[in-house]
Amino acid sequence: MGSAGQRPLMAFAWHRLNRLPYRRLLLVGLLGCVCAFPVWADERPTPKSLWQTVLPPPAATQPPTPRRPWVLRDREIALDLSLLQILKDAGARPHPRISVELFDGANPELDITSTISRSNDTAVIRGTFKPPSAGNFTFVVNASLLVATMQLGERLYKTEHIANGRLRLLEIDPEKCRRSDPSPNP
Repeated sequence: MGSAGQRPLMAFAWHRLNRLPYRRLLLVGLLGCVCAFPVWADERPTPKSLWQTVLPPPAATQPPTPRRPWVLRDREIALDLSLLQILKDAGARPHPRISVELFDGANPELDITSTISRSNDTAVIRGTFKPPSAGNFTFVVNASLLVATMQLGERLYKTEHIANGRLRLLEIDPEKCRRSDPSPNP
């Protein structure tokens, strides 16, 4: 089994563990290692933003956009295509923490409740915003194009396609939008 010189050493080591203080010390050390892992695992990653604000191209190469009275604010955004692919996958559960960057520094986190994927590379994603935000959203994704409608409290936001995969985030004034709608309200 081993050399003759190792037997007394092993007997001494096991003899030391038979004493009560050493057993307690070993037990505390093992429990400390086991209990530390759930504390580390509880740290949640910060939410990733589905899009970021981008600077618009120079005005010389871009035709002026007519100002619509129902648009309060707008800006160009660039999508995070890797997060968009995860959103499109109906089987991707659990989703990573995802937020959207709106105006005034608001970054509400998404709570995805439904993802319906189609064979033509289109997906419809619905959900609500996690507390303390209150509202809901609907995203329609086709390839790398996102059409979004979000209601956050009394505010209404939409995305629109500009050109060549560029998007614009719009904050809509619901009152002006209703007044300009020619359809009769029931």
